[in-house]
Amino acid sequence: MSDKRLFSEFPPVSAEQWEEQIAIDLKGADYDKKLVWRTAEGIAVRPYYRSEHLAGLEYLDAVPASFPYVRGKQQDTSGRWRVRQDIGVKEGQESVSNIKALDALAKGADEIGFSICGREKIREVNVPALLAGICSGAHPVHFYAGISALPVLESFLKDAETKKSGRNGVKGAVFFDPLGRLAYSGSFYGKSEFPLDMILQLFETAKDTKDFKLIGVEAAHFQNAGATLVQELAYALSMGAEYLTRLTDAGLKAEEVAGRIQFKFAIGSNYFMEIAKIRAMRLLWANIVKAYTPKEEAACATIHAETADWNITVYDPYVNLLRSTSETMSAAIAGVDSMTVQPFDSAFRRPDALSERIARNQQIILQEEAGFGKIVDPAAGSYYVENLTASMADHAWKLFLETDDKGGYLEAMKAGLIQAQVEESAAKRRAAVASRKEILLGTNQYANLKEEMKDRLGDAGCCSDAGNAVKIVPPLKLFRLGEPFEALRLRTENSGRRPKVFLLTVGHPVMRKARAGFALNFFSAAGFEVIDNNGFATVEEGVSAAETAKADIIVLCSSDEEYPALAPQAVAAAKGKGILVLAGFPKPIVEELKAAGIEHFIYAGQNVPEALAKYQQLLGL
Repeated sequence: MSDKRLFSEFPPVSAEQWEEQIAIDLKGADYDKKLVWRTAEGIAVRPYYRSEHLAGLEYLDAVPASFPYVRGKQQDTSGRWRVRQDIGVKEGQESVSNIKALDALAKGADEIGFSICGREKIREVNVPALLAGICSGAHPVHFYAGISALPVLESFLKDAETKKSGRNGVKGAVFFDPLGRLAYSGSFYGKSEFPLDMILQLFETAKDTKDFKLIGVEAAHFQNAGATLVQELAYALSMGAEYLTRLTDAGLKAEEVAGRIQFKFAIGSNYFMEIAKIRAMRLLWANIVKAYTPKEEAACATIHAETADWNITVYDPYVNLLRSTSETMSAAIAGVDSMTVQPFDSAFRRPDALSERIARNQQIILQEEAGFGKIVDPAAGSYYVENLTASMADHAWKLFLETDDKGGYLEAMKAGLIQAQVEESAAKRRAAVASRKEILLGTNQYANLKEEMKDRLGDAGCCSDAGNAVKIVPPLKLFRLGEPFEALRLRTENSGRRPKVFLLTVGHPVMRKARAGFALNFFSAAGFEVIDNNGFATVEEGVSAAETAKADIIVLCSSDEEYPALAPQAVAAAKGKGILVLAGFPKPIVEELKAAGIEHFIYAGQNVPEALAKYQQLLGL
């Protein structure tokens, strides 16, 4: 057998040779503007990467389960993560939640997350009824119990004494996260001071357990409030460091504290960036913990991922399945420890058994059929992903240090610095979606006009637990990007009629078709009926057809060069027959068009929800 290497007959090509050829092909054009992509985080992404771009990355030779844990904590070749299903628990209905949990475990879930409703006040939870038939030694149990964390933990451990696992064998978490709660609600579960005493009680109560987490770091709130991935990562690190500092100052050992922390991240649709984010998180957290303790085994972050809320939509909801599958793939490749996939209908109703089953099976299919659970860190060695990981780590570390210079996470929150940075990022993202620079499929682009949702809307959550406590900091503003467009669609539906938009296509065949496509997507986003046409010989012929169709809006679609002649004809012919709109905004002749009587324009870069709301108002919707 020949040991000749593949392609060895071809001479090697250096990076310098690549760059020389690129310069020739660019013909003097700016390299950075043409070929370098800059993310929302400010990271510059090159058009290509080679092995020499990995120079200086010290962690590349690290094997899985070794410091700095970029490649995760698993020592074998399994890349499996734990499939988690979250279940709401209402007061007095613990048995109902238990039945649902048992069913989920029987159908593929590996662990359960119980969300205790009413987390702003201490609640008595019937934990034995909640856990009947569930052994947390085999299936980790996580409690999102808020201020009820201590009584829930005590009851949970007491119940464990009656089971085979015993107290020492329990797995899971109580996910007590006052810093995260501060970001979300503006207060520490209704209190004005950091609840250090309660955290110390949790550690004392759970001292004879070894694999049970007590502190949560809810970083997902940041992404769901519009933060960049760098911000989400940096603030997660800052929260974790705040817990480490406060608890070690109170006398606990750093390795004990680090070993009790679980991080929770949102996973959005930026596929490779999300992979890099999780890998960078393990790298940076390992180095932070190392500064507190020489025990490297305590430095591996435990990470739970949850598909993001900000990009799920009410309309065309099955597209959410595609979004969350892509997000699940990112988290799986990144090597998270556990994952929750949000059911596709969670934005507009309480998920039913079918949507929850699909959400579980999205993960199980990737593990069992697609092979994602059979290898550790499949992204390792990818020139692109390794460089993204390093860039993500570098940018997040700088922001972490900036936050630390302000006194740490809590002081930065009290000063409003973190909220301001997140809101700035969120405003840019909202503007991008409003102008359709960023696409939400089925919502601000390619809407399904046959779909109606008003009769499908229901209670989408377990219950409100924000409480009426006095806020000590301004909270983050959680939102979904599709909300402004969804409000427009619902307004149209609730009006009882669908306005008709007639596309008056005339003149240059290529331009009229392009502008007709733009106009169709523009007005479809509000649920208007759009009537497209192949083209008319004259404006008058088109207006006559629009009148026959009983159109409410007539959109003139042609080329900039033809508009000066066509616009006056359209104004005269359409008078009293509907709202005349011109597709495009040709700046050199805009004033001329306005003088001819054109009042309404639709164009790229426009704030679409604002424009559509104006048309709804003009039509009396």
